[in-house]
Amino acid sequence: MAKVSFTAERVSSFEAAPGKTQTIYWDAKAAGLGLRVTPGGARSYIFESRLFGKTIRVTIGTAQAWPLAKARTEAARLKTVIDGGQDPREQAAEQQAAHSARKAEVVRQSVTFADAWDAYLADLQKKVSPKTKKPRSPQYIEDHRKLAAAGGTEKKRGKGLTSQGPLHSLMPLKLSAMTGTKIAAWLEDEVAERPTSAAYAYRMLKAWARWCEGQERFSGLIPADCYSSQKVTALLPSAGTKDGDSLQREQLAVWFSAVRGLSNPVLSAYLQGLLINGPRREEMAELKWKDVDFDWNSITLRDKVEGSRRIPLTPYFRSLLLGLKTANETPPGVIELKVMAAKGKTWEPSPWVFPSATSKSGHIAEPRYAHQAAIEAAGLPHITLHGLRRSFGTLAEWCDAPVGIVAQIQGHKPSALAEKHYRRRTIDLLRKWHDQIEAWMLEQAGIDFKAPVTNETTELPPLE
Repeated sequence: MAKVSFTAERVSSFEAAPGKTQTIYWDAKAAGLGLRVTPGGARSYIFESRLFGKTIRVTIGTAQAWPLAKARTEAARLKTVIDGGQDPREQAAEQQAAHSARKAEVVRQSVTFADAWDAYLADLQKKVSPKTKKPRSPQYIEDHRKLAAAGGTEKKRGKGLTSQGPLHSLMPLKLSAMTGTKIAAWLEDEVAERPTSAAYAYRMLKAWARWCEGQERFSGLIPADCYSSQKVTALLPSAGTKDGDSLQREQLAVWFSAVRGLSNPVLSAYLQGLLINGPRREEMAELKWKDVDFDWNSITLRDKVEGSRRIPLTPYFRSLLLGLKTANETPPGVIELKVMAAKGKTWEPSPWVFPSATSKSGHIAEPRYAHQAAIEAAGLPHITLHGLRRSFGTLAEWCDAPVGIVAQIQGHKPSALAEKHYRRRTIDLLRKWHDQIEAWMLEQAGIDFKAPVTNETTELPPLE
């Protein structure tokens, strides 16, 4: 088609040739500038040229949006680009990519602590722990949620409202704003009000920040001195063990009396099990009946270091578990069975040694309230659940139990070369000392318990 000098009137009067999906008119004044007209009357300016022997066609825009003079200027620019050996389509794509990258970076820079914290919790729930190679416990995840909770909701146990988590005030901050100075100011306020919680929150914040650096969407956003600044570390409270977080020999009588007097036999047995065996609280809470061997008097506990460990089932604690087993295997009454049937449920014994009807996991999840009530009733100072584990290791010294024996029962990692490579104690050797420790505790508590005759002298296979 012959070239025509475009004018505004001609541009608006051009029509598509009959029977064609589009007709292109070429401008005589601007090299490569054309007007594409469709049968529906749509008009768009285009530019066409050749680059390295191939035809290049680019759409400039609609005639309605592009005045003729502006379209000619754009055509001249495109010709200059092609004359320079560049493809304007590639240039436009690069510009678009750069624009998208800038927009994405703006969005990335606006990410807040709350956004990254939620992503961190989701990752913790989805992946196994690199240390234990097992999924994190529900309680571990819940502890993280509490750290960032807004508070102000009704307590599930007890009266009043929940407190705001120590990390909550940081939630609105952009990651780029979490400087050492900002974190130091936050930590100073928290340490003054609740030093223990502040220290724990700082450790979780530190783990979170390290995780963020390994994530492409968060990497490079958090200032390098967020948790390592001297301003921050200087404010950290001592991580040493709390003075008094352990039962003394003379306190055993009132402690056992209060704990045995709890109305819930499951909680009572669980708390006594923590003191008599010295495990971590989760190890005892997650104990299943299949892991309790009443024939050979042993318990297999989940161990965060070795995966699992087998310890003796001492006589008194065995009697407590037998009572729980009988209750667990006793079906509910006829009326309750009918109510369950009406709801489409069937009764079956719980697989957990320490079951809980209100816990999502099915086993005890939060025994601290019951323990706190017991020690308050006994008039004892505050003792944590971990303090009961500490008490086992401390009180065992009264029986002159070898340190290695106590450590193996508690699941402590061997601290000496001989312990690590040359000690393979059978469970009978552990039982010899473990039974003595339990008997001594009961004697100090004034509990008259006669141990039945068991298979304790029968040699068992060595521990794995």
